[in-house]
Amino acid sequence: MSRLGNLGARLYRGEVGYDFIGKRKIWYGVSILITITAIVGLAVSGLNMGIEFKGGAVFTTDTKAKVSVSQAHDDAVAASGHEAIVQELGNGGLRIQITEVDTQKADEIKAQLSEDLGIPESKINADLVGPSWGEQIANKAWTGLGIFMILVVVYLAIAFEWRMAVAALVALIHDITITVGVYALVGFEVTPGTVIGLLTILGYSLYDTVVVFDSLKEGTKGITKQTRWTYSEIANRSINGTLVRSINTTVVALLPVAGLLFIGGGVLGAGMLNDISLSLFVGLAAGAYSSIFIATPLVADLKEREPQIKALKKRILAKRASAAAKGESVEDGQRDETVLDVEDDAETAGAGAVIGQRRQPGGHGRTPRNRR
Repeated sequence: MSRLGNLGARLYRGEVGYDFIGKRKIWYGVSILITITAIVGLAVSGLNMGIEFKGGAVFTTDTKAKVSVSQAHDDAVAASGHEAIVQELGNGGLRIQITEVDTQKADEIKAQLSEDLGIPESKINADLVGPSWGEQIANKAWTGLGIFMILVVVYLAIAFEWRMAVAALVALIHDITITVGVYALVGFEVTPGTVIGLLTILGYSLYDTVVVFDSLKEGTKGITKQTRWTYSEIANRSINGTLVRSINTTVVALLPVAGLLFIGGGVLGAGMLNDISLSLFVGLAAGAYSSIFIATPLVADLKEREPQIKALKKRILAKRASAAAKGESVEDGQRDETVLDVEDDAETAGAGAVIGQRRQPGGHGRTPRNRR
């Protein structure tokens, strides 16, 4: 078995583990700091909305220009008076995006670009994009996001409980805020691909959270009938038990996305891949983080406010304090309790057998004698 597989087995059995729940305040602080940074970046820099949302013109050439990309950018800015995005195409041509341009202005820019780039005007294709199309996409995306959130809360409240639904919703909002904030800080263009990537990461983040919640639900069945583990301790074991699985799925999902972002968009210069790859990369990483460090610890916080769970924790701590005062270890106390449970079960089974004998017809409480 590999080292990672061996570690996963030991984590699952509870032999080793990290105290995620006990140190949750540290991770809450880290998340709050990251979220505040994202919000400040969004408020200060704002989002660099693409041409699909602002409207404008896209000029493409099918022949190589006589100037460099940087020079073409300067020429496009001078001709339009607006910021331009220039990308080199695979055939050597250029793709120039200029926002907030109407039809009359587009014709003037096209003529000026033909002169500056040294390309016949007939070889430059101009496409106008209206802002209404982008607004429709944004409105539908927000509508879909709202419906998604409602369905998630309803499903988790039915399948698990409302505390888990609240924790999952907080984790989703956390992931969206961080992803949007990173876009504002980096300055990448927001396109319909970005919106698609943003909606895609929500499902992944929820999947990772539900895996931990399912383990927690199984581990806390009949929790008030025992005095060995508190709710937070069982929640911590649930996180550790699924930790290696979460790491594996996250790494496998991030590798191809990282290839798109860093190799495709960075090294090869395919800037259009950055639209969706950045949102996926940041969202997948934030989703894995929130499932472990935010969602489950928040459930433990909410759950331990219940009177029954609070009383259970008080009994367990009192029992451990009593064992410590007697010089006994916690493990010895747990083994003693296990023995008592077995004896109680045996006693119950014996009582059941006696009752069964008394209920035998014709016996009147005595074991019938064999007839000769």
